[in-house]
Amino acid sequence: MSLLRRWSPWVLLLLALAGLSGPTLTGPAEESVAPPFSRPLWLDRTSPPTVRLRLDGHDRQVALDWQWGPPAGFSLHVSWSLPEGGRGRLLWEGAGQTLLLAELKGPGGTVSLDGRDMAFRLGLGLTPFQSAMERLLPGPGAYALRYEGDRPLSLDVAAAFPGGRWGLLGTDQRGRDVFRLFLAGINISLLIGLSATFLATLAGTTAGLLSGYLGGIVDGLLMRLADLLLALPVLPILMVLAGLWGRGLWQLVVILSLFSWMGTARTVRALTLSLREAPFVENLRALGAPTAYILGRHLLPEALPVLLATVTLGVPGAILSEAGLAFLGLSDPNLLSWGRMLHEAHGFGAFTAGAWWIIVPPGLGIVVVCLSFLDLGRFLEEKADPRLRERS
Repeated sequence: MSLLRRWSPWVLLLLALAGLSGPTLTGPAEESVAPPFSRPLWLDRTSPPTVRLRLDGHDRQVALDWQWGPPAGFSLHVSWSLPEGGRGRLLWEGAGQTLLLAELKGPGGTVSLDGRDMAFRLGLGLTPFQSAMERLLPGPGAYALRYEGDRPLSLDVAAAFPGGRWGLLGTDQRGRDVFRLFLAGINISLLIGLSATFLATLAGTTAGLLSGYLGGIVDGLLMRLADLLLALPVLPILMVLAGLWGRGLWQLVVILSLFSWMGTARTVRALTLSLREAPFVENLRALGAPTAYILGRHLLPEALPVLLATVTLGVPGAILSEAGLAFLGLSDPNLLSWGRMLHEAHGFGAFTAGAWWIIVPPGLGIVVVCLSFLDLGRFLEEKADPRLRERS
């Protein structure tokens, strides 16, 4: 149980649980929830947060306790259905005044209002040069959005007061919640890292076993292919292949795995060469055991401890490669990975705007995941090689 004493399994478990349950608990990541580049709630307590109010046919009133000055804007969307000839009114109350926001008449309809609209300001009794925010929310106090009139068959009222703060990690350049994007990026980054490493390990193990056991021309061809791929500059080749094959999730996994199997193949080949002439292998050949049986039943289990360490050490490389391709804009734009977050933050000026709350979470997430897998790989290496455990 010494594995449970290390920090890396617990961090990876926590990230996996957050990635699986986070989008369900927090809502869709692509939804715009506040103005772009809104600061986190805990970072700036002087500016007003973004507040949303919802009113339906079951409730006639929703209250708001406002503690700040006038917000940056106001928007209202109303959808209703009333009996034929029915009437209703949507009112805004507070600061010693009652304002009529919208008249609702049967049988139904929809209306959208914006605090910047000239007709809306004139309807509130303001001049074109006055701000509707100073009339709706002039300062701290208790306010209420209220419906009065005939009982509606259906009613849906959504009001929003955009501010300069939102959530745990603020918003990005599109007004999306950065915390939701971070949670969605966990799934993509781990999926790409684990899938690409699994395929690369499978290909490398197969090539290493065949090369080390069969030798001859098979060994020469496989090792020269590995040498060729190791000599090529990886990033330019990945960029070319991403442009030719497409930028989908599984295309990216295949591209990354194609350039990640060589190290595993060399390691497994060296181990197989050391065991090929062992007495138990000679006895199996003398008994007529087929090559597939010897490789799968006896040589592969000997390589498993090394393979486990290789897998855990290969996942960080795949995650970093995906992040690099995404930062260069060569990944699927629909994939909400951490690398894609950094790419969009760079493209929309988050670096120059000082919006560090968009940049730090995905960068820190990549670092933590990579260090966790490296620590896990170190533990497995120590288990596979007792000399490393004694040295540590």
